[in-house]
Amino acid sequence: MSPETLTPTDAPQVTESAYDPSEFNQYVMSTYGRFPIALKQGKGCLVWDTQGREYLDFVAGIATCTLGHGHPALVETVTQQISKLHHVSNLYYIEEQGALAKWLVEHSCADRAFFCNSGAEANEGAIKLARKYAHTVLNIEDPVILTAKASFHGRTLATITATGQAKYQQGFSPLVPGFAYVPYNDFEAVKEAIASLDSSERRVAAILLEPLQGEGGVRPGELEYFLRLRQLCDQTGILLILDEVQVGMGRTGKLWGYENLGIEPDIFTSAKGLAGGIPIGALLCKQFCDVFEPGNHASTFGGNPFACAAALTVCQTVEQDRLLQNVQERGEQLRKGLRAIAAKYPQLISEVRGWGLINGMELQPETPLTSIEIVKTAMAQGVLLVPAGPKVVRFVPPLIVSAEEVDRAVAEVEKAIASLSEA
Repeated sequence: MSPETLTPTDAPQVTESAYDPSEFNQYVMSTYGRFPIALKQGKGCLVWDTQGREYLDFVAGIATCTLGHGHPALVETVTQQISKLHHVSNLYYIEEQGALAKWLVEHSCADRAFFCNSGAEANEGAIKLARKYAHTVLNIEDPVILTAKASFHGRTLATITATGQAKYQQGFSPLVPGFAYVPYNDFEAVKEAIASLDSSERRVAAILLEPLQGEGGVRPGELEYFLRLRQLCDQTGILLILDEVQVGMGRTGKLWGYENLGIEPDIFTSAKGLAGGIPIGALLCKQFCDVFEPGNHASTFGGNPFACAAALTVCQTVEQDRLLQNVQERGEQLRKGLRAIAAKYPQLISEVRGWGLINGMELQPETPLTSIEIVKTAMAQGVLLVPAGPKVVRFVPPLIVSAEEVDRAVAEVEKAIASLSEA
């Protein structure tokens, strides 16, 4: 289905007043700094708030709404599945789970799949799998997993420990032992860390990395770095784990982020865009490191018929509608437009970078302007964006975004930056 067929014809009715968040704030924990709008309806790449104001959605649930909002194929699938069977225990075979696992294995380097509910859970599962492999295959008593500084792997205790950013860990000590951090895209630092940690006995069991760092500022992995890492892991038996939670499912213009790097991981994780906004996570691995046995790991909701049917529809739609080609073309178009803005305002913008439809616009370190200021100003112009740190604005629209919508977003972002430049 082409993006044009998803263009909405009717915006929701305007209400008399803005959404009043007082009751929301009274009952919901304050774990988010929320923008002062409440979104009510969406179609394709557009969303409307409770006052009927239209926005271009270049957040997409933070790289999650793969097919945008209200996609007919996804609507049809979830409607049919909820009326048939939405949840049963993993004590039984689940037809939809098996079909999804087959599609993922046939369209990746993996041999096996485990399903959960989120990216954090998928990464937690990968950590557990690596530790069991370390104990049962590598005979490591005290395993360590190397991760990158400026990474992000989730909000559980293990995954915030794996996350190489102190701001996410503050206030939650004692953290989970068994992690060490190295600079991203620095192969020599990896070698030095392994030599230090393994000086008296073998400890390094795995390396866990994002193919492109999302929360760390939309920083793509370097080809040579990952090629050398793959060679090192092959030589030493260290597992290479890739966190594909944000970049997987076509976000980069290829189905999986690792395809941009010329290597295959031993284990990788997926979530976010996998079911287009329906909660699901997946842990995928090659057969040689599939060491889980019954009772080792589980998930009550993971792999239920509803989530798996939705995910399979998203996977099939990405493939059948040739959305990867759209991601590549619209990504090039978006970067070209953003680089033109950067050339016009070099005192404010230092770089535009990214893959496919995950792109970052980095601000000059010396400018007092912050990413959140641009996000707020763009919102006033009718474009929803999301920060990736204090100095990077992230652009992650649905994969179905059209050329006209990209042009419109670029034009409105330029207006926003122009107004901030004059302030």
